[in-house]
Amino acid sequence: MEDDLRELYQEVILDHGKNPRNFARPQNANYEANGNNPLCGDKLTIFVKLGADNIIEDAGFDGRGCAISIASASMMTDIVKGRSIEQVDILFGIFHRMCTGEDISEVPSEFEDDIDKLMVMSGVKQFPMRVKCATLGWHAMQAAVRGDEIASSE
Repeated sequence: MEDDLRELYQEVILDHGKNPRNFARPQNANYEANGNNPLCGDKLTIFVKLGADNIIEDAGFDGRGCAISIASASMMTDIVKGRSIEQVDILFGIFHRMCTGEDISEVPSEFEDDIDKLMVMSGVKQFPMRVKCATLGWHAMQAAVRGDEIASSE
C-alpha cells in the first residue's frame, strides 16, 4: 500500500511539474518576489494580487526549476487564493514542518483539506536538500506580500 501511495504522490508531482497551474503573471498583480535556490538552480518569481483587505485575490508564478519546486509553487498558488496573509503564514508553517518531518498532527480544521493536497510533497523530508526546492515558492510568496523583492530560503 505504501508503494502505491508513493507512486501516486510521484504522479501528482510530475503532473504539476510538467503542467503547472497558475504559470503566468496574474492580471493586476500588485506584488512580486524572486526566489532563488542556488544549490539546484531553481529560480521562481511569485506574483500576487493582494486586495485591500489583505486577501490574496490571485497568484501565479514564472521561472524554472526542478519538478519539486515547480509542483510546489503550482499547488501553492492554487491553495493561497482567497486566503489572508495570516492564513498563508500558518499554512506555510505547517507545510514547512511537514517537509522537515516535524509533527503536524495539530492542523487547524480550516487547513485540513489544503494540507491533505500538499501531502504529496511530504517525501522531501527524506532528502533534506530538497526541502529548499519544495519551500522556495512559499518563501517567495511571503516575501512578495511583505513587499520584499527577493526571497531567502534560509
